[in-house]
Amino acid sequence: MVNFNGELLFKENLKITSENRAFKYGDAIFETIKISNNKIIFWEDHYFRLMASMRMLRMKIPMEFTLEYLEQEILRIVALKDDSNTYRVRLNIYRKDGGLYKPETNKIDYLIDVKAINIISKETYKIDVFKDFYNYSGLLSTIKTNNRILNTLASIYADENDLDNCVLINEKKGVVEVTNGNIFIVKGNTIKTPALTEGCVKGIIRKKVIEIITKNNDFTLEETNISPFEIQKADEVFITNAIIGIQPVTMYKKKIFTVNISKKIKQSLQVLEVTS
Repeated sequence: MVNFNGELLFKENLKITSENRAFKYGDAIFETIKISNNKIIFWEDHYFRLMASMRMLRMKIPMEFTLEYLEQEILRIVALKDDSNTYRVRLNIYRKDGGLYKPETNKIDYLIDVKAINIISKETYKIDVFKDFYNYSGLLSTIKTNNRILNTLASIYADENDLDNCVLINEKKGVVEVTNGNIFIVKGNTIKTPALTEGCVKGIIRKKVIEIITKNNDFTLEETNISPFEIQKADEVFITNAIIGIQPVTMYKKKIFTVNISKKIKQSLQVLEVTS
């Protein structure tokens, strides 16, 4: 089942019209959220990012859209399921039907879909750069909109070339992120991640990992521009997203990475998940 504007429906009963703006224009945003043991992981961070994104896209935020209300609406779906302890939630928000590029209204519809998942961190994980198209830098790229054709093409490229993921670059040829998350590189005692001005999504786990690193006196964190060449020179590389948490990268082109620091940060993140 899904939750459409507070109504629980079987998926086959969900009606999306030909005027749906998420379909016609990608006029939509979404949050991918993990639920573990009936608890929404880092829910406050997801909620405030969602509100900020809606404001940036000039969507009208309903009065009832409180932190508690949306949490309740998500957990209503989870309560109907008993096939797992861990779930992936996609909370999609889009402007109501009507209009061309200019919408008839800024009011919104929302759709909550929940799927059971089994999270597996791969022991061998290969990445390379996707060079066919750019992820343009700028604030709009930091929002999780439904405009994900670049990520789709990069994912197809990864599959065709026996890769687990691809690094996306911007118009300045700088590293932005990977197809499904943010990226960090470790060199000595310095850990770097692309700055938001490079065009990367303002990831929730990215934020948590930055907090973990800045509290550790053994490392220096830099949010900066990163060239693809720096990945090849790194000691370690890891990827972050809301579902997997941290995925260490073991190979980039012919370079083999260690995973010791990645695993230590992952343990710290798992503690935060439990205590959040």
